[in-house]
Amino acid sequence: MPHLVVSISGHGFGHVAQTAPILNLLHERVPKLRLTVRSTVPLAHLRSLIRIPFDHLTSEGDIGMLMSSALDVRAEDSRAAYRAFHADWDPRIADEARLLHDLGADMVFSNVGYLPLAGAQRAGIANAALCSLNWFDIYRHYCGDDAIAAQMLSCYANADAFLRTTPGMAMSNLPNLVPVAPIAAVGTNRRDELSRHLKLSQEEKLVLVSMGGIASRLPVERWPRIDGVRWLVQESWQVVHPDAVVLESLPMNFIDLLASCDALLCKPGYGSFVEAACSGKPVLFVTREGWPEAPPLTEWLGQHGVCREVTRIRMENGDIAGALLDLWSAPAAVPPKPDGAAQAADWISRRLSLSGY
Repeated sequence: MPHLVVSISGHGFGHVAQTAPILNLLHERVPKLRLTVRSTVPLAHLRSLIRIPFDHLTSEGDIGMLMSSALDVRAEDSRAAYRAFHADWDPRIADEARLLHDLGADMVFSNVGYLPLAGAQRAGIANAALCSLNWFDIYRHYCGDDAIAAQMLSCYANADAFLRTTPGMAMSNLPNLVPVAPIAAVGTNRRDELSRHLKLSQEEKLVLVSMGGIASRLPVERWPRIDGVRWLVQESWQVVHPDAVVLESLPMNFIDLLASCDALLCKPGYGSFVEAACSGKPVLFVTREGWPEAPPLTEWLGQHGVCREVTRIRMENGDIAGALLDLWSAPAAVPPKPDGAAQAADWISRRLSLSGY
């Protein structure tokens, strides 16, 4: 059996959202595929999206950026963490190469940790990256263009390919870019079932509130009531508000909830933006100042979906009634087709074939 070792960054849930549809399709194309997933993302979340059997290893193939919230980057702390991560860089790569060899990996697929790519390259194992961003560009933006940045760039540039999702950052420094279409899981619209469960009238609106996988919350309990609007919020936020509904209490998964709601309220993030656009759902998002990936994501959503942006202060205060009404009065957009997962799965299948499978 071919053995694919997959590294998924724990920096938010967008990396899983991009990777899971590819792995599910790969299982159809290569039924005998053996899969190992290395990630710090909670196992329950991985298994909720990756619907095929896989072995699991907790692993950090990247640092990402240290965050104090879903919107706030701790640049100085991140710089210190990267210095420690790269202090013994060559021995670290050697350890990674040995581990991949011991696992019997035939190919390494990373979203978007660069250490697994470096280890695969040292071990002579096929390797590829996929993401809408890379940590070289993010690091260089916040921490500077130095020797650490050069080491990161080398890992990405020497991969067999960097499959850049649409939308995504330009990544003009990478000579091995292979653009792929949007990647998204699209749920089933079960609004009638949801309305019966919540005893909603036809006029009431459901807004799904999600800030991604980085620990953070919005002070929904302080928001003023908006007539006819209910908020779907995660249980861990412990929101006490007369119009708040705990989304985990509902009889459907997150992706079906997104397909069944009237709007998504979020920060700019790949999974949120692309899944909403491909589901035909309007998006109200908070400004994410400084994050280099935000401009291409926002530009794409403005072209392929219905969206409005509000300031962080307005979002935190719940001063969003006018923006929501504006969102709902806008003409609907034609949902884009999420063909990127099939394109990436085809590329990996061909690469495995070249390796003898």
